[in-house]
Amino acid sequence: MPAVPPAPRPEPVLPDYGGACIASVVPALVGALAGTVPPPWVPRTVASADQVVLVVLDGLGFEQLTARAALAPTLAGADGADRPITSVAPSTTACALTSLTTGCPPARHGLLGYRLAAEDDQVLNVLRWTVGRAVPRDARRLVPPSTVQPCTPFPGAARPVPVVTREGFGSTGFTAAHLGDAPLIPYAVTSTIAVEVRRLLAAGHRFTYVYYDGLDKVAHAHGLGEHFDAELAAVDGLVAELEDLLPRSAALVVTADHGQVDVGPAVEVLGPDVMDGVRLLSGEGRFRWLHALPGAVADVAAAALERYGDRAWVVTRAAAVEDGWFGGELEPDVAARLGDVALVPYDPIAFLDPADTGESRLASRHGSLTPAEMLVPLLALGGGGNIRA
Repeated sequence: MPAVPPAPRPEPVLPDYGGACIASVVPALVGALAGTVPPPWVPRTVASADQVVLVVLDGLGFEQLTARAALAPTLAGADGADRPITSVAPSTTACALTSLTTGCPPARHGLLGYRLAAEDDQVLNVLRWTVGRAVPRDARRLVPPSTVQPCTPFPGAARPVPVVTREGFGSTGFTAAHLGDAPLIPYAVTSTIAVEVRRLLAAGHRFTYVYYDGLDKVAHAHGLGEHFDAELAAVDGLVAELEDLLPRSAALVVTADHGQVDVGPAVEVLGPDVMDGVRLLSGEGRFRWLHALPGAVADVAAAALERYGDRAWVVTRAAAVEDGWFGGELEPDVAARLGDVALVPYDPIAFLDPADTGESRLASRHGSLTPAEMLVPLLALGGGGNIRA
């Protein structure tokens, strides 16, 4: 019997920087409110709006939504539900939310992942803004958010954009890095989101930003099964409630930072054949950076390709930059935050960093360049299409 040929390696889904990408959403909405005709990938509903509420549902990929359309009739029936936009590379919260709020590609804002190399081979946990393995330490003095991330949030907005976000996020370094001085309106429970949005609309705010992280938390904890389904149905109810309170000519725009892939226990510790030339790991399980010892980049890349090339894209930092993964050239200080070789799995696996033990417990993950992680919805409701009292 002839041998079965190996399956062809899939092509990565690259971000559509400058086009239908989350990095372009805020500039397009701000422009529409100023009278500029939105680009064709923006739902038509937005063009007639004089107020916009942008809701970011952390972790809702386009593929996950379309597969569960019956559970989310409000989202699935919205303008734009038939076509996705792309996330950024890597497709992870720290990088993607910063691109969303600033309108900048990762190459410009510099927060290119969940864990980034800092001074003296320390690794910065960007979401917690801490360094240190055994005892994490607040890194806001060592790594000041305002110097690490130079792009202005909500560029071009006529007035400060209020941000409705979960209580407790306001004092973090990551909030300072990706939201700057935006006024924060915290919520403790989901039911108060609609209350705060209604107040902001009534006060005349033309652009409001709402961040909700429930879907991502459920996916990480339980995967994409019945818990995720139940959370999606609840989120659809929240979106319907927000739609119902829109005044005339207001639009509710819904997007996400990334999608999800179920990985479960398929977590792999990198083998000694690869690690022999590695001094440090950073990134995350589905976009793992290998920091090579001096002179060992080629050997590390060859060993990683030999060992994992049938399950992951293995790419050097230089090649990823050249192929446009990050949206431009990297300044030297930004390049220093990344490793030399990236392991980016297309199979449902993750590569473990023993220094980040909490990551080993995640059921569903993201960060890679597969369609399930890279494609996200951009939806709109209202915008004069609904008649409100």
